[in-house]
Amino acid sequence: MLDLALFLTVFGMLLLGLRRPFLWVLTYIYIDILAPQKIGWSLTAMLPISLIAFLLAFTGWIISDRKADTRFTLRQAILAILLCYCFMTLQWAEFPVSALEKWGWVWKALVFAIFLPFTLTTRLRMEATALIMVLTAGAIIISAGMKTLFGGGGYGDLYLFVNDNSNIYESSTLATVAVAIIPLVLWLTRHGSVFPPDWKTKTFAYLLIFACLLIPIGTEARTGLLCIATLAILMLRDVKRRLTYLLGAAALGVMALPFLPASYYERMATLGSVQSDQSASTRMQVWEWTIDYAKARPLGGGFDAYRANSFSYRMPVAREEAGTTVIETREVTEQGRAYHSSYFEMLGEQGWPGLFLWLALHLVGLIQMERIRRRWRDRELADEQWQAPLASALQFANIVYLVGAAFQGIAYQPFILLLIGLQIALHTYCRKLDSAYVDETRKAARSARREAATGKPAMP
Repeated sequence: MLDLALFLTVFGMLLLGLRRPFLWVLTYIYIDILAPQKIGWSLTAMLPISLIAFLLAFTGWIISDRKADTRFTLRQAILAILLCYCFMTLQWAEFPVSALEKWGWVWKALVFAIFLPFTLTTRLRMEATALIMVLTAGAIIISAGMKTLFGGGGYGDLYLFVNDNSNIYESSTLATVAVAIIPLVLWLTRHGSVFPPDWKTKTFAYLLIFACLLIPIGTEARTGLLCIATLAILMLRDVKRRLTYLLGAAALGVMALPFLPASYYERMATLGSVQSDQSASTRMQVWEWTIDYAKARPLGGGFDAYRANSFSYRMPVAREEAGTTVIETREVTEQGRAYHSSYFEMLGEQGWPGLFLWLALHLVGLIQMERIRRRWRDRELADEQWQAPLASALQFANIVYLVGAAFQGIAYQPFILLLIGLQIALHTYCRKLDSAYVDETRKAARSARREAATGKPAMP
């Protein structure tokens, strides 16, 4: 029954796209995030629905959208250069088989991120994209939140729609995405037009935010706790009553403590004991190895170059003996350990050029969103109230991702690349309106000067 429901949902969205081709873009986003072909076991699994939606999204834009206002922006150029560079490193990859497997989904995520801004030319389209992203990720988050609430969580034990530790279904990735979308959820409750921001919409949104905050608890992902702390600090910038906000956040934190499982406390306690935690110690050793690797291969070793690492180190271990705690050191040998950091993932796989491109992609985005926020926050017209808050929400989501990415290898995470596409679209949209406003102002000024010189009113 579930398989049939998923198939009919996808099939229905594809049919609706015959009338409104932009819906094919939303269909691909839905499939890319949820992966219904992995949830189902017959109809959705048999057909290449992701590829079909991917091709239809491009076809719909080619045959139905106006191209006159299409702009190729700086960040799209960075994405295109990064795509080409990843293909170059693929040619000299140390592990060509696994590298080719990763390339199989990376190129598609990068290409769609480049393409997406071309389709998001109106407020409604940008809102619909944000809504589909939030609701599709929300389906996973709500399910995981309910399991957490009723005692089904735990590190590696929070079962989601699929038993697949990849993409958004990886526990730390889901925790990062869950926290990152909270600003977008809040924006939709205040400025959404698809679902009017009434009490029903706001109730659902606040419950979704509650579920988002449960994900770091259910997954026991330490990264999720850092992401929550980051978002809490960021939101201080935009709240009107900061003291009330701080007191409310502190009260909620204290109220939640009795409901947290003991295993959560134990796992979070390792944040302050890096040297005695094997997972954290291994990560640091991998990062040191990656820096040395980049010195030897500054252009990168291609996808999955981490498989070449091998190292040994000594780690202090505490054990109880005759009622006393004895600290002893033991040697740990590891090999083929993943980067567990997007920064080192880019450095090891794409070298210094790839890391520079990736950092530039995000830093330029943060600057652009800040400029939009400052330029549009004091506008007074009714249709100019949503741009600055959306820029702020996308900026916060990006910063949360960059914090989470420091401790997990999600440099090419498709959901985040969709967020980047949305950022590019908003920046292009606002530049277009600003340019039109400047042109009108200059035209009015020329008319006023002509009238003053001739003493006759200018012709309309």
